[in-house]
Amino acid sequence: MIEPNVDPHLPVVKNIEQAVQEGRFNDKVEVNDPNLPASEQKDVIANYLRRQHTWRHRVNNVIVRTGMNLTARWLGRTVTITGQANLAGVHGGAIVTSNHFSPMENLVVRKGLGLPRLYIVSQTTNLKMPGTLGYVFNNADILPIASDVNYLAHEFPAMLEKVLAAGRDVLIYPEQEMWYNYRKPRPPKRGAYYYAAQFNVPIISCFVALQTSSRQVSPAFNAVSYQLEILKPIYPDPTQSVRANSIAMMNQDYQQKCAAYERAYHRPLSYTFSPDDIAGWRQ
Repeated sequence: MIEPNVDPHLPVVKNIEQAVQEGRFNDKVEVNDPNLPASEQKDVIANYLRRQHTWRHRVNNVIVRTGMNLTARWLGRTVTITGQANLAGVHGGAIVTSNHFSPMENLVVRKGLGLPRLYIVSQTTNLKMPGTLGYVFNNADILPIASDVNYLAHEFPAMLEKVLAAGRDVLIYPEQEMWYNYRKPRPPKRGAYYYAAQFNVPIISCFVALQTSSRQVSPAFNAVSYQLEILKPIYPDPTQSVRANSIAMMNQDYQQKCAAYERAYHRPLSYTFSPDDIAGWRQ
């Protein structure tokens, strides 16, 4: 087991190790995320949606989007991107899926897809982040998601459908929670694929591999570089039900990501925890 250390990421890695051993691949492992009760989540979302129509939000949205696009370009200088030819037949709105290991990987996806605007489905708790992260989350193109059943059944799908109908792509993390620098694809949840089937849009399947560099960035970690592979798009079958489509699309996406992992790291995928599963960790 991992011993506690001064590096703030090590408690997270310890939680990842424990979750892997117990087969909990979609659980929260971060230690400082806000924890909001359902009633407060509703208030946070209501306030966020109310601000969408103000001039202040529109100005801040332009500022944040410009900053994210510039950062994506800067980050993209060192990102290896393959599979862009797979985007040739994708037209109109789509749901993008990727592995979730950092607040930064959406910039890698944005760069790889060549998108000036990418909507991101995000946990409501992110809207309560302090400082710069909180400002970004509250003013980026975010579609907040919550545990409220009524919101998930009505308001969220309506927002998602509107964005997709406008021809925009929406990034949804089917792994749900972020696992810091975790290299392996995790078994997905079905929500992203249900919405793709419901609104008859394709899945743009992505996998980001992480390579450790020699530059130290914290007491226990080196910097990492990114390799984005854009995989074959996945389309709903018009002869199948929404449920059948969502299951089939989810399984295909997971299989594609598993195969991408094995190509990137030249080893078979297994879920026995190893220190090498955490990119950049100085062992």
